[in-house]
Amino acid sequence: MAIPCTGVILSGGLNSRFDGKNKALLSVGERRIIDRLLDVFSGLFDEIILVTNHPRYFLKWDLTIVTDIFDLRSSLTGIHTGLFYMKNPYAFFSACDTPFLKKELVKILVEQIEPKIDIIMPETAAGFEPLCAIYSKRCLKPAEDHLMANKVKIQWAFRSNRIKYIAENQLRQADPELRSFLNINTPEDLARAEEMIAGDFSS
Repeated sequence: MAIPCTGVILSGGLNSRFDGKNKALLSVGERRIIDRLLDVFSGLFDEIILVTNHPRYFLKWDLTIVTDIFDLRSSLTGIHTGLFYMKNPYAFFSACDTPFLKKELVKILVEQIEPKIDIIMPETAAGFEPLCAIYSKRCLKPAEDHLMANKVKIQWAFRSNRIKYIAENQLRQADPELRSFLNINTPEDLARAEEMIAGDFSS
């Protein structure tokens, strides 16, 4: 990889729909989501950071574990924390509840890194994917300023940063069904993911 890049997993949600169980520890196809993500991250990133407010759940994994700096419940808080602790100039950020993230799709994003670009973000017909994107260290100050003002919307925090959007047709070259963006937000989502796994094995 020409430009060193950190991999960051964000695991800071309340998980209220799963009785408080951290979604990174949910199993899909008999494998925990965090293990699936680490399979993708391994070989791509020389530094892997997990942002969580429950670090004791993850002591068995070989990760750099950090907790939120700001006491605000938001994805921007997690992005800020990852940016603060990462040692590389760029980082790929992923939510912890994406069991089908494809390494090939992440590679497409990483290959778009260039010095003048601050954010590399997928864009599909469903919208932007800020939690499956690459951010440069230059995004740290805008994120911090936004959080200091108690503002948590990602799209507003980085209005002044230089963003490169990756179109859906390019993303589908690596992930034809765009499964990388499937989040497990509800028990119904988890059941759907299990059905997808079962369908893969039966085909």
